[in-house]
Amino acid sequence: MRTVIAGGHGQIALRLERLLAARGDEVAGLIRKAEQADDLREAGAEPVVLDLESASVDEVAERLRGADAAVFAAGAGPGSGAARKDTVDKAAAVLFADAAVKAGVRRFVIVSSMGADPEHRGDEIFDVYLRAKGEADAYVRGLDALDWTILRPGQLTDDAGTGLVRLEARTGRGPIPRDDVAAVLAELVDTPATAGLTLELISGPAPVSVAVKSVAGN
Repeated sequence: MRTVIAGGHGQIALRLERLLAARGDEVAGLIRKAEQADDLREAGAEPVVLDLESASVDEVAERLRGADAAVFAAGAGPGSGAARKDTVDKAAAVLFADAAVKAGVRRFVIVSSMGADPEHRGDEIFDVYLRAKGEADAYVRGLDALDWTILRPGQLTDDAGTGLVRLEARTGRGPIPRDDVAAVLAELVDTPATAGLTLELISGPAPVSVAVKSVAGN
Protein backbone atom coordinates (compact mmCIF):
# COMPACT_ATOMS: atom_id res chain seq x y z
CA MET A 1 0.00 0.00 0.00
CA ARG A 2 1.30 3.49 -0.86
CA THR A 3 0.33 6.47 1.31
CA VAL A 4 1.21 10.11 0.67
CA ILE A 5 1.26 12.41 3.70
CA ALA A 6 0.95 16.21 3.53
CA GLY A 7 2.97 17.88 6.26
CA GLY A 8 5.47 15.03 6.12
CA HIS A 9 7.90 16.57 8.62
CA GLY A 10 5.28 17.20 11.31
CA GLN A 11 5.47 15.45 14.67
CA ILE A 12 2.49 13.19 14.00
CA ALA A 13 3.48 12.60 10.36
CA LEU A 14 6.99 11.39 11.22
CA ARG A 15 5.53 8.93 13.73
CA LEU A 16 2.99 7.74 11.14
CA GLU A 17 5.71 7.32 8.52
CA ARG A 18 7.69 5.08 10.87
CA LEU A 19 4.64 2.93 11.57
CA LEU A 20 3.65 2.55 7.92
CA ALA A 21 7.21 1.82 6.80
CA ALA A 22 7.68 -0.72 9.62
CA ARG A 23 4.68 -2.71 8.43
CA GLY A 24 6.05 -2.78 4.89
CA ASP A 25 3.96 -0.02 3.30
CA GLU A 26 5.38 2.49 0.84
CA VAL A 27 5.08 6.02 2.22
CA ALA A 28 5.95 9.47 0.88
CA GLY A 29 5.86 12.75 2.77
CA LEU A 30 5.41 16.21 1.27
CA ILE A 31 7.82 18.71 2.85
CA ARG A 32 8.52 22.41 2.31
CA LYS A 33 12.28 22.36 2.92
CA ALA A 34 14.88 20.09 1.34
CA GLU A 35 16.84 20.04 4.63
CA GLN A 36 13.97 18.07 6.21
CA ALA A 37 14.49 15.17 3.79
CA ASP A 38 16.95 13.18 5.92
CA ASP A 39 14.48 13.01 8.81
CA LEU A 40 11.92 11.43 6.48
CA ARG A 41 14.41 8.96 5.07
CA GLU A 42 15.32 7.99 8.63
CA ALA A 43 11.62 7.33 9.28
CA GLY A 44 11.46 5.10 6.19
CA ALA A 45 9.61 7.60 4.01
CA GLU A 46 10.34 9.07 0.59
CA PRO A 47 10.74 12.87 0.91
CA VAL A 48 8.95 14.97 -1.71
CA VAL A 49 9.75 18.69 -1.67
CA LEU A 50 6.55 20.59 -2.49
CA ASP A 51 5.15 23.71 -0.81
CA LEU A 52 1.36 23.39 -0.52
CA GLU A 53 1.07 27.16 -0.06
CA SER A 54 2.36 27.80 -3.59
CA ALA A 55 1.79 24.53 -5.51
CA SER A 56 -0.98 24.04 -8.07
CA VAL A 57 -3.58 21.29 -7.93
CA ASP A 58 -1.91 19.63 -10.92
CA GLU A 59 1.50 19.63 -9.19
CA VAL A 60 0.09 18.04 -6.05
CA ALA A 61 -1.99 15.54 -8.05
CA GLU A 62 1.16 14.44 -9.86
CA ARG A 63 2.75 13.53 -6.50
CA LEU A 64 -0.42 11.69 -5.46
CA ARG A 65 -0.84 9.64 -8.61
CA GLY A 66 -0.61 5.91 -7.92
CA ALA A 67 -1.19 6.27 -4.17
CA ASP A 68 -3.75 4.14 -2.33
CA ALA A 69 -4.35 6.73 0.40
CA ALA A 70 -3.67 10.37 1.21
CA VAL A 71 -3.31 11.80 4.73
CA PHE A 72 -3.45 15.53 5.44
CA ALA A 73 -1.34 16.11 8.55
CA ALA A 74 0.00 19.58 7.74
CA GLY A 75 -0.47 22.55 10.04
CA ALA A 76 0.69 26.13 10.27
CA GLY A 77 1.99 25.44 13.79
CA PRO A 78 1.47 27.17 17.14
CA GLY A 79 3.80 30.09 16.38
CA SER A 80 2.03 31.15 13.17
CA GLY A 81 -0.32 34.05 12.68
CA ALA A 82 -3.92 34.16 11.49
CA ALA A 83 -2.98 34.44 7.80
CA ARG A 84 -1.20 31.07 7.79
CA LYS A 85 -4.11 29.38 9.55
CA ASP A 86 -6.03 30.23 6.39
CA THR A 87 -3.29 29.33 3.88
CA VAL A 88 -2.21 26.06 5.55
CA ASP A 89 -4.92 24.73 7.86
CA LYS A 90 -7.69 25.56 5.39
CA ALA A 91 -6.40 26.29 1.87
CA ALA A 92 -3.67 23.61 1.81
CA ALA A 93 -6.17 21.01 3.04
CA VAL A 94 -8.62 22.01 0.30
CA LEU A 95 -5.83 21.88 -2.31
CA PHE A 96 -4.69 18.44 -1.14
CA ALA A 97 -8.25 17.11 -1.24
CA ASP A 98 -8.83 18.50 -4.75
CA ALA A 99 -5.53 16.98 -5.86
CA ALA A 100 -6.53 13.59 -4.43
CA VAL A 101 -9.75 13.74 -6.45
CA LYS A 102 -7.81 14.69 -9.60
CA ALA A 103 -5.31 11.85 -9.03
CA GLY A 104 -8.05 9.31 -8.39
CA VAL A 105 -7.00 8.62 -4.78
CA ARG A 106 -10.22 7.80 -2.95
CA ARG A 107 -8.99 7.06 0.58
CA PHE A 108 -8.45 10.37 2.34
CA VAL A 109 -7.79 10.96 6.03
CA ILE A 110 -7.55 14.46 7.46
CA VAL A 111 -6.09 15.33 10.86
CA SER A 112 -8.38 18.03 12.23
CA SER A 113 -8.81 19.36 15.75
CA MET A 114 -11.33 18.88 18.51
CA GLY A 115 -13.63 21.90 18.44
CA ALA A 116 -13.12 22.58 14.72
CA ASP A 117 -16.18 24.42 13.45
CA PRO A 118 -16.67 26.69 10.40
CA GLU A 119 -19.10 28.74 12.50
CA HIS A 120 -16.72 29.12 15.46
CA ARG A 121 -16.75 32.70 16.74
CA GLY A 122 -13.91 34.86 17.99
CA ASP A 123 -10.86 36.71 16.72
CA GLU A 124 -8.04 35.17 18.75
CA ILE A 125 -5.49 33.07 16.84
CA PHE A 126 -6.93 29.82 18.20
CA ASP A 127 -10.44 30.91 17.17
CA VAL A 128 -9.18 31.50 13.62
CA TYR A 129 -7.48 28.09 13.72
CA LEU A 130 -10.64 26.25 14.79
CA ARG A 131 -12.65 28.05 12.10
CA ALA A 132 -10.06 27.24 9.40
CA LYS A 133 -9.99 23.57 10.42
CA GLY A 134 -13.78 23.47 10.46
CA GLU A 135 -13.98 24.99 6.99
CA ALA A 136 -11.47 22.47 5.65
CA ASP A 137 -13.44 19.59 7.19
CA ALA A 138 -16.69 20.87 5.71
CA TYR A 139 -15.10 21.10 2.27
CA VAL A 140 -13.76 17.56 2.41
CA ARG A 141 -17.16 16.25 3.56
CA GLY A 142 -18.66 17.68 0.37
CA LEU A 143 -16.40 15.68 -1.97
CA ASP A 144 -18.24 12.54 -3.10
CA ALA A 145 -15.13 11.36 -4.97
CA LEU A 146 -13.30 10.81 -1.65
CA ASP A 147 -13.74 8.07 0.96
CA TRP A 148 -12.86 10.53 3.71
CA THR A 149 -12.40 10.13 7.43
CA ILE A 150 -11.87 13.16 9.69
CA LEU A 151 -9.88 12.61 12.89
CA ARG A 152 -10.12 15.21 15.66
CA PRO A 153 -7.58 14.54 18.43
CA GLY A 154 -7.82 16.15 21.84
CA GLN A 155 -4.91 17.89 23.57
CA LEU A 156 -1.71 16.56 21.98
CA THR A 157 1.11 15.46 24.28
CA ASP A 158 4.61 14.04 23.80
CA ASP A 159 4.03 11.34 26.42
CA ALA A 160 4.85 7.81 25.34
CA GLY A 161 1.88 6.18 23.65
CA THR A 162 -0.12 3.62 25.60
CA GLY A 163 -1.96 2.09 22.62
CA LEU A 164 -5.20 2.66 24.53
CA VAL A 165 -7.70 5.20 23.21
CA ARG A 166 -11.27 6.41 23.10
CA LEU A 167 -12.37 6.92 19.48
CA GLU A 168 -15.96 8.03 19.03
CA ALA A 169 -18.11 10.64 17.32
CA ARG A 170 -18.04 12.54 20.65
CA THR A 171 -15.50 11.76 23.33
CA GLY A 172 -15.40 14.92 25.41
CA ARG A 173 -12.11 16.72 25.90
CA GLY A 174 -8.91 15.05 27.06
CA PRO A 175 -5.25 14.48 26.24
CA ILE A 176 -3.82 12.07 23.68
CA PRO A 177 -0.13 11.26 23.00
CA ARG A 178 1.01 11.95 19.45
CA ASP A 179 2.25 8.33 19.36
CA ASP A 180 -1.34 7.13 19.75
CA VAL A 181 -2.70 9.59 17.17
CA ALA A 182 -0.23 8.16 14.66
CA ALA A 183 -1.20 4.59 15.58
CA VAL A 184 -4.89 5.40 15.02
CA LEU A 185 -4.09 7.07 11.67
CA ALA A 186 -2.18 3.97 10.55
CA GLU A 187 -5.26 1.84 11.29
CA LEU A 188 -7.68 4.33 9.70
CA VAL A 189 -5.70 4.48 6.45
CA ASP A 190 -6.17 0.72 6.20
CA THR A 191 -9.85 0.73 7.25
CA PRO A 192 -12.00 2.23 4.47
CA ALA A 193 -15.11 1.13 6.39
CA THR A 194 -14.56 4.29 8.48
CA ALA A 195 -15.26 6.46 5.42
CA GLY A 196 -17.81 9.19 6.06
CA LEU A 197 -17.04 9.42 9.79
CA THR A 198 -15.84 12.39 11.84
CA LEU A 199 -14.17 10.98 14.94
CA GLU A 200 -12.83 12.50 18.14
CA LEU A 201 -9.83 10.88 19.82
CA ILE A 202 -8.50 10.95 23.38
CA SER A 203 -6.73 8.46 25.63
CA GLY A 204 -9.09 5.75 26.83
CA PRO A 205 -9.67 2.09 27.57
CA ALA A 206 -9.60 0.39 24.15
CA PRO A 207 -6.62 -0.92 22.18
CA VAL A 208 -6.20 1.09 18.95
CA SER A 209 -7.17 -1.76 16.61
CA VAL A 210 -10.25 -2.58 18.68
CA ALA A 211 -11.32 1.09 18.78
CA VAL A 212 -11.01 1.46 15.00
CA LYS A 213 -12.84 -1.80 14.31
CA SER A 214 -15.61 -0.68 16.66
CA VAL A 215 -16.29 2.60 14.83
CA ALA A 216 -16.01 0.78 11.51
CA GLY A 217 -18.86 -1.49 12.59
CA ASN A 218 -16.76 -4.67 12.82
